[in-house]
Amino acid sequence: MYDRFPCVPAGSSDECLQGWPEIGQTIRGQTRPGHLTVVECYPGVFLEEVRRELAAALPDAAFIHTPDLFRPADEIDRMLEPLLGDDPVFGRMNSIEMEDFFDPSKRADARRRCSNASAPTVIFGPGASLVAPHADFLVYADMARWEIQMRQRRNEIANLGAENFSERPSLKYKRSFFVDWRAADRLKSRLLDKIDLLLDTNLPNQPKAISGHVLRRSLAAVVRRPFRVVPFFDPGPWGGHWMERVCGLPAGDNPNHAWCFDCVPEENSLLLAFGNRRVEIPSINVVLAHPESLLGSGIYARFGAEFPIRFDFLDTMGGGNLSLQVHPLTAYIREHFGMDYTQDESYYLLDAAPGACVYLGLKEGIDRNAMLRDLERAQSGDFDFPAENYVNRFPARKHDHFLIPAGTVHCSGKDSMVLEISATPYIFTFKLWDWGRLGLDGRPRPIHLQHGAANIQWNRTTEWVRQSLVNRVQPLAGGDGWREERTGLHELEFIEARRHWFTKTVPHDTAGSVHVLNLIEGEQAAVESPSGSFEPFVVNYAETFIVPAAVGPYTVRPCGPDRRRQYGTIRAQVRV
Repeated sequence: MYDRFPCVPAGSSDECLQGWPEIGQTIRGQTRPGHLTVVECYPGVFLEEVRRELAAALPDAAFIHTPDLFRPADEIDRMLEPLLGDDPVFGRMNSIEMEDFFDPSKRADARRRCSNASAPTVIFGPGASLVAPHADFLVYADMARWEIQMRQRRNEIANLGAENFSERPSLKYKRSFFVDWRAADRLKSRLLDKIDLLLDTNLPNQPKAISGHVLRRSLAAVVRRPFRVVPFFDPGPWGGHWMERVCGLPAGDNPNHAWCFDCVPEENSLLLAFGNRRVEIPSINVVLAHPESLLGSGIYARFGAEFPIRFDFLDTMGGGNLSLQVHPLTAYIREHFGMDYTQDESYYLLDAAPGACVYLGLKEGIDRNAMLRDLERAQSGDFDFPAENYVNRFPARKHDHFLIPAGTVHCSGKDSMVLEISATPYIFTFKLWDWGRLGLDGRPRPIHLQHGAANIQWNRTTEWVRQSLVNRVQPLAGGDGWREERTGLHELEFIEARRHWFTKTVPHDTAGSVHVLNLIEGEQAAVESPSGSFEPFVVNYAETFIVPAAVGPYTVRPCGPDRRRQYGTIRAQVRV
């Protein structure tokens, strides 16, 4: 019953335009001689499609293509080189703005052309709003980051200001993560209140559109109710097959399904429902538009317009071990990568086959130099790192919870289904050993021993790990048909997880702080407002959902076919 395409009711079908003919007619109706129409495009939008269709709708218009106004590609590469370096995975967070891609003289010339134009003029492409900041009509062509990644993998797009169509997708993703998306989101956040028409360009030649007023109304409504983002699934060299069965994934479309980003608003998208029409937008738009209502004032003050909690699935059922890895300490990630917080995390076992395990922490009395020598030797080939000589291997059972503060060596073993609850900077994983295998692209997966060695906490050994990181269950409260317990995370981590077991209605209260929950046991549950402030929201087994800080009190109750059984949710929030 897992819903792979959850949507938020947003309006009626007549509020959603569908197809270029309808959209072109609407834009043409806003065009006059001398008027400036700006089509701001998120990096990854097919610009030739936009130009072709708007030229058909506006045959008398002059067109300005923003990439023609950019600095030369090699000059942009030199500008970004200190931020991107030569590491295949990591770069550095930065303050690059969309303005930095433009050649100042070319942009100034384009502005003069716009101010002197007698015919309708269309400026389109990334940064178009910077060429004509006082446009008569502002269109924003948006798209989800997952579709951007698919286009990168198909070599259909290059990076912002680059000519790297044929570059490895992983390197295009890296540049997008550290540069393109940061610059584009900074500009987008300044435009959300000004957009006249929002385009959903995720499906080539099948756009949809809503007015800026409807967009803003929809985003404001999202943060007043529980909602789900659209999950996406991806294969991996260690991937399994649990999600294929439980999440209803198409059989045979991938060799396996390793990942599911079930709640990463920076990466996921949001579906807005207008009757039987769906408009897909990046879910980061909600964070940018209403950070305080979504996150809560305290979290917003601490993290800014960033969603700090991540839920994702790691499926190794019938697959293999994840890489042996470690995450950077906060001081290290700040110094080397410009991030303010790190990826503390935990593994919650949704399911586990007999023999499943989690590698966590180091064994007592090991020789750290010998371990590092063996890791280095393993990278040279013809040697398998003897992980169990150095790393604890704990049996893993359904509903176990393993806590993984940064600096702790860890790895989920094969034949398990992990709900990973963590802080958001998911890209910062230092692989120590990958079991001698290749990635799905046939290349060795990047190993970062130098970074890893600098962050391993060598005093996190067997007894400390057993007492501090494995099933730290603490009863908290209870009532008629429910009980609450804390299962983590560790005191070193800023996220706290609480588990509720229930056969009747459970009271919750955001108390001004965003909640993220997953239904870990039971077929269906209903999330409701005691005051009726939002419509009842039904979630299915294994679905993750967000309850914005502005919601306040809410309840969760069983509503599946077998209500006699025990239901369960796990809830994460930022520790106050």
